[in-house]
Amino acid sequence: MNPITMKLAGDDAIMRALREDITFEDVSTAAVCPRPRAARVELIAKDTGVIAGLDVFQRTFQLLDPDTHVISDVADGDEVSAGQQIAHVRGDARVLLTGERVALNFLQRMSGIATYTRKMARELEGTGTQLVDTRKTTPGLRVFEREAVRIGGGHSHRFNLSSAVMLKDNHIDAAGGVRAAVAAARAHASFTCTVEVECENLDMVREAVEAGADIIMLDNMDARQMTEALELISGRAKTEVSGNVTAENIRSLADLGVDYISSGALTHSAPILDLSLKHLKMLDERHS
Repeated sequence: MNPITMKLAGDDAIMRALREDITFEDVSTAAVCPRPRAARVELIAKDTGVIAGLDVFQRTFQLLDPDTHVISDVADGDEVSAGQQIAHVRGDARVLLTGERVALNFLQRMSGIATYTRKMARELEGTGTQLVDTRKTTPGLRVFEREAVRIGGGHSHRFNLSSAVMLKDNHIDAAGGVRAAVAAARAHASFTCTVEVECENLDMVREAVEAGADIIMLDNMDARQMTEALELISGRAKTEVSGNVTAENIRSLADLGVDYISSGALTHSAPILDLSLKHLKMLDERHS
């Protein structure tokens, strides 16, 4: 992750997680390790998948103690196997024990998203269609989850509500129709903002094309409707498909010739990649 992004957004999210886990002390660690002791612990994969978030993992420990060091055997984006050592962490044993769960939570979550994204992205190889995520992210963790999608081979949709105009069904209802919604968006938003319209039927697609939408999303349409919609659009707008996208059907959607396929499942349904910190060893200062 970009170091500036980490400091501006990442550090806040990590500190919130640490404060959630430690109110005033780690009672267990304080009991067994009352004084600073140099130690080493191994990061082990318990499953097969794609690693993502090693910088977040390291930063978690370093916010507790900047003298903690993570020595990685792999890089973000690498595929690992069950039983493989991914890295080892050196530092004060109290920091390793106290930061363990939060650091693992971030790394497991991000690696799970990257693993699932990689599976989906491979289905699109050679098609020219981009796989993109959505705003269906864990509150407060979007910057990490979006980074995991990127590492897995996906791309980002608008980052937040300020990034671009996206007119969904309720926006269209509020404006009184597709044409009125697009016109209002053009009048209000900066010329640098793209305008996307979510369409549930062919009449909406026709209106969106005539209104000059930049991107038209075909939402939960069947294959026949999507084929007809693409004929109506005929290159006059970028096209996106969304709704019930799976690894089993994503290639058939891409073969229709759409520009983008968005999937909320990349971030809201990816299982974690199981990882563990094991074999903590106390070191004498000469080896720390």
